[in-house]
Amino acid sequence: MENDIFKALSDPSRRMLLDLLHASDGRTLNDLCEPLDMSRFGVMKHLNILEEAGLITTRKIGREKLHYLNAVPIRHIYERWVSKYAEPWAFGLTTLQNELERETNMANKPRHVNRIAIKANPEQVWQALTDPAKTSKFWFNCAIRSTWETESAFELWNGEEKKAEGVILELDPPHKLMMSWRFTSVPGTESDVPSRITWEISPHAEMVGVTLVTVVHDEFDMAISTSKVLENGLPIVLSGMKTFLETGEMLAGE
Repeated sequence: MENDIFKALSDPSRRMLLDLLHASDGRTLNDLCEPLDMSRFGVMKHLNILEEAGLITTRKIGREKLHYLNAVPIRHIYERWVSKYAEPWAFGLTTLQNELERETNMANKPRHVNRIAIKANPEQVWQALTDPAKTSKFWFNCAIRSTWETESAFELWNGEEKKAEGVILELDPPHKLMMSWRFTSVPGTESDVPSRITWEISPHAEMVGVTLVTVVHDEFDMAISTSKVLENGLPIVLSGMKTFLETGEMLAGE
């Protein structure tokens, strides 16, 4: 997978596409064709290579196919290759700030989409996501607490401090978990209303024993500060989950 990522990043046109999505996420093929001096087919070919490398994800919204920058593989490369050599410089690679306040005419358009492939089965991923003894290994030392029933509450605790809370909106173990989300002790998020996080867990179509985990954060028009925290934090959580499930270790610095 790392070879695919480095190969995808080696082409200047593909780097330009990533820059375009960095500047304005959730774009159609037509949007991405305009700044590039190449055919529609050429742009599609580059986008397919980026998607196969995991550097972008796509979502079908109505009749439109939208493309999103996926920060998780870049975060994982940072943890594997760069952090021990140049952490102050490399941290900028993981922020990848989007334009969070731009207007859109598409209802319920997701804004943050992150995806990662993990060498584990969906049941193991689900257990890691819902077992407080396991979440504390990769979710910034936080344990998640809930009865895990639809419309039940959940809380995220770091020791004696509650960091976040919400309600389980949809539950389909081990495939889907949708929850409302509100920070309770993160400075700057006090006035934010609850947003929504959706976890989608599915076996990889071509790789036996590998599970694709996709996390979508949306409905945060009234929770911009929360969205900024999660935009940076969720890729680290996903990368930490992958490291924990595949090696039993925690990410450096956690």
